Amino acid sequence: MSAISLNNISKKFRIPHSKKDTLLQGLIGIVKRQYDYEEFWALRDVSFEVQKGGAFGIIGRNGSGKSTLLKVLARVLYPDSGSMVIQGHVTSFLELGVGFQPELTAEENVYIYSSILGMSRKQTRKIYDEIFEFAELKKFENMKLKNFSSGMYVRLAFSTAVHINPEILLMDEVFAVGDEQFYKKSLNKINEMRKQGVTMVLVSHSLQTIQEFCSEALLLEAGKVVSTGAPEKVVNDYLTMLSYGVS
Repeated sequence: MSAISLNNISKKFRIPHSKKDTLLQGLIGIVKRQYDYEEFWALRDVSFEVQKGGAFGIIGRNGSGKSTLLKVLARVLYPDSGSMVIQGHVTSFLELGVGFQPELTAEENVYIYSSILGMSRKQTRKIYDEIFEFAELKKFENMKLKNFSSGMYVRLAFSTAVHINPEILLMDEVFAVGDEQFYKKSLNKINEMRKQGVTMVLVSHSLQTIQEFCSEALLLEAGKVVSTGAPEKVVNDYLTMLSYGVS
């Protein structure tokens, strides 16, 4: 059974060539229909399926469309064409800690962040201790977030997010931050969630993580699908592409 199914998804952006400095210049441009921009296709006819409980990796060079694709799946962006079916509640880690307020305490921020991720205060209260125990920050729960180190900040954000029991998890370079110990702990937690049947889509530059963690992968280049299949095959296709300097 498919948790995610995409059929010929395309997404374009308009890139302006010059800035209209005044309102009058902008109005003149509209009247004369002088639209000084070019269309940039971030995604072109992208199709794939992710089975329920599967772990799907997305790789490619910077600017290949990986993060745009993840934002489309998270419904932060909407495609210009194609169709998409998603079965299950989606939680996205596009930016860890979005909604955190530096002037508030860690405790207050956990309630705010979990609310953004779809949890009620009552639900958050039930997992509150687990969040701080996993993050190893219990003694800092009353400290303002502005006094946290970047590592503490990441641990709190990640721990909050992974304890809300999502059905579909979207992650953008979530393992690229933190030290080695936190990386291993995070990976163990994610693997535990996989065993519980959570469907996952991971964007990462870490080819090792993709091969170790994912059951299937996709390679993007200039917004188009270059390769799909087993992670080892897709990673090899990517390395071959890089070695030949395909652009």
